[in-house]
Amino acid sequence: MDAKGKLTGTTVMVVDDVEASRYAMSTVLSRAGHRVVPVATGGEALAELDVRLRKGTLPDVALVDVGLPDMSGFDLCRLFKERPHTAGIPVVHFSASAVPPAVHCAGMDMGVEAYLKVPAEPLEIEAVVRAAVRNAQLRAGDRALVRRLTLLSETIVTIQSARTLQELSDAAAEGVSRLTGTPAAVFVLDQDDQLYRGLSRDRIPVALPDEGADRAVAGLLRRLTRGQAGVQLTTVPAPLWPAGFFRPGVEHDARLALVVTQDGRAPVCLAAPARGMRRVGLEGETLLAQLAQATALAAEPLLMYKVERHVALTLQHSFLPQPHRLPDLPGLDVVVRYVPASRQTEIGGDFYAALRVDEGALTAVGDVVGHSLDAATVMVELRHALRAYAVDESDPAVLAERLDRMLHRYHPDTTATVCLALIDPETGRTRIANAGHIPPLIVRDAGTADYAKAAGPLLGVGLPHPPATELFLEPTDRLLMVTDGLIETRGTDLTASLEQLRAASSGALPGLDALCDTLLGTFGHDREDDIAMLALRLGGV
Repeated sequence: MDAKGKLTGTTVMVVDDVEASRYAMSTVLSRAGHRVVPVATGGEALAELDVRLRKGTLPDVALVDVGLPDMSGFDLCRLFKERPHTAGIPVVHFSASAVPPAVHCAGMDMGVEAYLKVPAEPLEIEAVVRAAVRNAQLRAGDRALVRRLTLLSETIVTIQSARTLQELSDAAAEGVSRLTGTPAAVFVLDQDDQLYRGLSRDRIPVALPDEGADRAVAGLLRRLTRGQAGVQLTTVPAPLWPAGFFRPGVEHDARLALVVTQDGRAPVCLAAPARGMRRVGLEGETLLAQLAQATALAAEPLLMYKVERHVALTLQHSFLPQPHRLPDLPGLDVVVRYVPASRQTEIGGDFYAALRVDEGALTAVGDVVGHSLDAATVMVELRHALRAYAVDESDPAVLAERLDRMLHRYHPDTTATVCLALIDPETGRTRIANAGHIPPLIVRDAGTADYAKAAGPLLGVGLPHPPATELFLEPTDRLLMVTDGLIETRGTDLTASLEQLRAASSGALPGLDALCDTLLGTFGHDREDDIAMLALRLGGV
């Protein structure tokens, strides 16, 4: 646009089979500062568009004679609008003869911008071209805004569904790249100064920035967000911004959208090359700021969960005895395994116990229903209660009743499952009380395995518990107790999973460690729940 507000430098395609008329129209437009592409027929116009499409030099507007020899101007307009890459080119019809109103209306419905009656004054021709181009630019801007808002909405939905801070960073980086049309990077710095970095997929995965670059960014984020509230948009020059985040080994000035979580402790940074950001303008930066706020909000529960998970794991590791710290149980060999769920899954309340009691040994495996710090806390209470009750009581059915009353009174909204087994190592007599849990599996060296017939209601529902089931273990038998995290799979019937567990156990090599390792190798990959496992047999075998 020149100093007088006129559009100059636009490319105008003139489609007219009359050479003199085509020359005259082209001369007027050229003198006004436009580039002119003159063609004689509709076919030539379409061929020229194909050539220019490959070169990326499509015209800004097309002036089309209504009466062309090979097709009408209306047909040519329709073909323009049917092609995705040329649909945005505004079409202006002109004619030396009068065009009936009905034809005008049909052309407008087809997408014609305006009509010119020729011959026309140069000022009129230039005004019509200017208006057509300006209207097309406004429509293109509206479409671009709608597209960016759609991309913003899609990205926010994706980051809100992220299960880890790494997933969040990756999703946000891809969203920034789609919004800006440039490579992008996103950083989240947690309370422990651990930096989570996400790079958009268009960043070639070679020569990635090293730990030194990450440390430099972490320090920069802390300085830039200290005492900050709201979103801050700033440019960091290349000497201060490590190379390689946008393109391998290349330095860029970085345009950053910075925000901290509501507690003010975790900076979030969305970054793109400053040169690329200039193309999206103020509107694009506004959307980037909105995405930064949404990313910080989505990061908060993940950061809180990370702290909660650490506390819950600490509780479990503190109160679940490690294998080398199991109590000495004369006459029994005992092996335990505990495997936390996959990192993206919430912590559970799985536990095991092995206690020395007056009548032999008491073992237990249980699971508090739910996945949270509360579940882990209740798990600790149940283990302590079991240890206290077992000081003067070893009947597993009585212990199940007491644990049920304790849970029902102090945690009325919580339920749990537990399986208790009292074993006399001298005789192999085993009494089992099962409160809603997977029954123990008796694995025999002959290559068979069967579940003990022991069942009862969940803990915490206040229902009476049946007497303990009694059986006798042979010296070569192995007793296996597990939580459902080992085998439970979403969408799979538990009965089928139990049968798979029985079959895998019967085919395991001899020995307690071999049995546990076989089952973990078969079922224990990327589980959505914690796994607790206890296996025992009479000693001396």
